[in-house]
Amino acid sequence: MAANMYRVGDYVYFENSSSNPYLIRRIEELNKTATGNVEAKVVCFYRRRDISNTLIMLADKHAKEIEEESETTVEADLTDKQKHQLKHRELFLSRQYESLPATHIRGKCTVALLNETESVLSYLDKEDSFFYSLVYDPSVKTLLADKGEIRVGPRYQADIPEMLSEGESDEREQSKLEVKVWDPNSPLTDRQIDQFLVVARAVGTFARALDCSSSVRQPSLHMSAAAASRDITLFHAMDTLYRHGYDLSSAISVLVPLGGPVLCRDEMEEWSASEASLFEEALEKYGKDFNDIRQDFLPWKSLTSIIEYYYMWKTTDRYVQQKRLKAAEAESKLKQVYIPTYKPNPNQISTSNGKPGAVNGAVGTTFQPQNPLLGRACESCYATQSHQWYSWGPPNMQCRLCATCWLYWKKYGGLKMPTQSEEEKLSPSPPAEDPRVRSHVSRQAMQGMPVRNTGSPKSAVKTRQAFFLHTTCFTKFARQVCKNSLRLRQAARRPFVPINYAAIRAEYADRHADLSGSPLKGKSTRKPLACIIGYLEIHPSKKPNVIRSTPSLQTPTTKRMLTTPNHTSLSILGKRNYSHHNGLDELTCCVSD
Repeated sequence: MAANMYRVGDYVYFENSSSNPYLIRRIEELNKTATGNVEAKVVCFYRRRDISNTLIMLADKHAKEIEEESETTVEADLTDKQKHQLKHRELFLSRQYESLPATHIRGKCTVALLNETESVLSYLDKEDSFFYSLVYDPSVKTLLADKGEIRVGPRYQADIPEMLSEGESDEREQSKLEVKVWDPNSPLTDRQIDQFLVVARAVGTFARALDCSSSVRQPSLHMSAAAASRDITLFHAMDTLYRHGYDLSSAISVLVPLGGPVLCRDEMEEWSASEASLFEEALEKYGKDFNDIRQDFLPWKSLTSIIEYYYMWKTTDRYVQQKRLKAAEAESKLKQVYIPTYKPNPNQISTSNGKPGAVNGAVGTTFQPQNPLLGRACESCYATQSHQWYSWGPPNMQCRLCATCWLYWKKYGGLKMPTQSEEEKLSPSPPAEDPRVRSHVSRQAMQGMPVRNTGSPKSAVKTRQAFFLHTTCFTKFARQVCKNSLRLRQAARRPFVPINYAAIRAEYADRHADLSGSPLKGKSTRKPLACIIGYLEIHPSKKPNVIRSTPSLQTPTTKRMLTTPNHTSLSILGKRNYSHHNGLDELTCCVSD
């Protein structure tokens, strides 16, 4: 029951796809929608596989700098498997919020800010444990160090001096260490100091009555008196007393110089109502991230002004009212939600008995082991037996993972064992007899896909589409007519040299003008079949002389000798060229004449 109960502040796994790894999120709010469903407002965490290679290089550089500062060599003591699995435990925090259905929660995990004093090996020993040290901004694709980083060491902590013994004087120069602004051993009594403060408030009220901008912001006398009674007026009055040696007459004359009474205003009085509304809206969105508040909402204000206004704003009734409203909203919101155990994953491969196995290795489920010869081995640990198999990767590759490696893939976003590319080993190449397979496999390797030889030519060689080149009549005639510009044998021997099509067209135009009215323009007529048979009866074909010899032990077997066929004869066995079949011999003669 407690394992399926999720509360605000928990780090949980979310499943957005049955084949992809889980998303890691932190629950900020649990809200009930109008339809009765529960949605979780969560903070996003990203894995190394979710960011670009350039940012991964920056993250590795940052980790090396931290290791050099701490003067530890943990990375050198790790094995290749530990280095591989340690990358799966690193996350990147983001300031991005999103709302996800609570029914997609698949379990709890722990995420902690990496402390410089702890070892990263401690995260490998704990299940469902992750760490982060950098903040990722998905909108601008940047990595920054977390502002909540714990800074330990002499660079960040002050050195505590030795305690002075009794009677020992402090030889340090006090003016460099502190600035004195008040002397408690003044000649004035407390009553005289209070009277001077009342005079300072009265001068401040009168100064606001003379100031036009203050009259608009505080139209009533009560508001002006309240503004004059703020701390900024009291600080100015006490500082004036100290600077004039606690002489009341001299200090009062400074409160009212020749130009008029002194007006002291703090940030609460300087800010307008619209600026105050913008600040409250920004505070609701960014919290106490004053840099983002200034950049996105109040760029005309200085950072000092915004921080000072924040601490003064916390003393107002407006802050108290908002705090009460937030408390009331928190009471109405859900504190926790119960998510039952989820259904079997659709990536499960059915076992031999036709029933699916346990869900991600659930305890207490009976199973029947599969025959290892029916499928492949596990792509991660190369095991051949498992109580449940899961399909992994592209469907045409037919890869699968065992139950243990599948759970590791879903939680940590990678395979348990390092691949050959990560070990900087050459991947096995296909045989050199088939260059098409070699080029196809290299293309898959560049795309980061798992390369497997399934034994089928369909998965190895991409099917090429056939095409038909239809020759026009102009091209056919140009082959016979344009002998000067088109030399077919030379063009065939140099296939990459372009043919001057314009010259061929010009020569064809000249020849066509000269041969106007000749039989070249008309179509050739085929002779009837009876004429061809009669011609072949008159001119019988000559059979080739074949020299045969009886094979013996002394003489080697002679090859069959064929006489060269007569290509010009029109016999059935003799080869006839294209021109004879289409009646172009007569056309050629006409052109030559």
